[in-house]
Amino acid sequence: MRTSRLIAVMAVAGAMAMTGCGGGDRGAAVSGPQSQGAAVRAFDIHAVGRAQVKDGGTLRWGINQYPTQWNLNHVDGNLAYVKSVVDALLPSPFRSDEKAVISANPDYLVDGKVTARDPKQVVTLTLNPKARWSDGKPVTWRDYEAQWKAMNGKNTDFRVSSTTGYQDIASVARGKDDYEVVITFKNDFGDWQSLFAPLYPKATNDTAATFNNAWLNKIPVSAGPFRFKAFDQTAKTITLVRDPAWWGEPAKLDQIIFRAMESDSLVGAFSNGEIDTFDIGPSAPDYARAKATQGAVVRQAAGPDFRHITMNGESAILSDVNVRRALATAINRQAIAQSDLQGLDWPITLLGNHFFMNTQEGYQDNAGALGSYDPERAKAALDAAGWKLSGQTRAKGGKEMNLRFVMPSGLQLTKSEGELVQNMLIQLGVKVTLQAVPADDYFTKYIIPGNYDLTSFSYVGTPYPVSSGYGIYANATTDAKGVRQWNANLGRIGSPEIDLAMQRATAELDVAKAREATNQADKLIWDAVNVLPLYQRPQNVAVKATLANLGARGFYDLRYQDIGFTG
Repeated sequence: MRTSRLIAVMAVAGAMAMTGCGGGDRGAAVSGPQSQGAAVRAFDIHAVGRAQVKDGGTLRWGINQYPTQWNLNHVDGNLAYVKSVVDALLPSPFRSDEKAVISANPDYLVDGKVTARDPKQVVTLTLNPKARWSDGKPVTWRDYEAQWKAMNGKNTDFRVSSTTGYQDIASVARGKDDYEVVITFKNDFGDWQSLFAPLYPKATNDTAATFNNAWLNKIPVSAGPFRFKAFDQTAKTITLVRDPAWWGEPAKLDQIIFRAMESDSLVGAFSNGEIDTFDIGPSAPDYARAKATQGAVVRQAAGPDFRHITMNGESAILSDVNVRRALATAINRQAIAQSDLQGLDWPITLLGNHFFMNTQEGYQDNAGALGSYDPERAKAALDAAGWKLSGQTRAKGGKEMNLRFVMPSGLQLTKSEGELVQNMLIQLGVKVTLQAVPADDYFTKYIIPGNYDLTSFSYVGTPYPVSSGYGIYANATTDAKGVRQWNANLGRIGSPEIDLAMQRATAELDVAKAREATNQADKLIWDAVNVLPLYQRPQNVAVKATLANLGARGFYDLRYQDIGFTG
């Protein structure tokens, strides 16, 4: 899986690790113009009061990756399962409800607001003075300053997943005391509440070496209702325990054990009672089997998550935008969506936007001709690009047109999508070779470094549509050694025009104008053919029936201290 950036996930998708201009209504929930009826819920977590949750117990949480980089702000750590773990451990100053309305998180923030707009936007945060890191140090303005300096893009040795928002800040300064943070922007940034989530300690962000390496196979410090206890490399588990030093309402659970296994093993482990919850994703067989499990339920909701196919713009064949456009019209998105979603009790509706989901206010279909299945047009476009049929396969300059579709092993959904793409493209004379790779290596050794031609996974979003997705479509930067760095842009396709359009959208403080600017940016991204959206992904989460305050969360930010069992 991948967060405030779009997070990538494989079956369950990885960063949307999406706003609230002061209140979060850029991320409206399921009342949008493309809403598919009352059955689509904003969230489904079996929300109950703390008094109804038992004290104690262990939650066994199944995941399909065993991450190694636990800095969510690092390009290799920008994964959904990293977020699932660190959300229990680290501060986030703001939180979202199920309607994407943003408010201060009182465990870390007494107050946070825009205190000036002219001549520059100024945000003042009043921190909760009780907040402490697990090493005993208080959470202060210096932690915020250090994270801004690490994330603002000025030092490209910091391998950040995204500079969005941080690059628009002019300064982070001490206010009246160590617990007041004064953030002055050089460019207006509407999604300011999305920043510093999560917050890492100053020591992590002080140097590129600590940013890149201090959380590699380590979780050295925390400041949440849980604290890190242990990794077990053999069992592939991550164990968190209740933190007795936590200043907020104490965690109901004694511990959470995250257990990684191949995707196709998760439903079996759930049905056998070995784990208490896992994210099914859009897998109809797993959905049916989980629903049939005694004492279990499947919780389903709409969220800012979408399934897609990504093309690598730096691969030899796909570096030509005309080839990418041809392939986009040769891929039958409707057929893939029907195959993926059949049996999931979810509307089969294609997605025509990279920022807004079908159920969000602001959504409009910007795909145009690139969103229509037209193999004859695709054939003509490939001919025009110089890829002519030579026997049964197209070739150019003596090179056969053969694309590598890389997929994580044990994930039937991606395998099925790869086979469908393979069958669709061979009809045009385009070969597609399916390459299964170890799930733990899928992102870090293949997708992030650009070692692929085609792939499919999902992005898991936030209530901040533009700033969440910004890094996925942002142009490359150049590091101190002159090497291009794509950060969270896994398709490795960008342009100054796309960057400028997204900057206009994030700088707009008027919600209606921000939506209009976002759709202008989206049209440019469609034209570049980086990420080919398929459909808004249903959040399907299998849970033990007695598990409370956990499930398909939509835009809702979980309160880990409230998660537990009712019986």
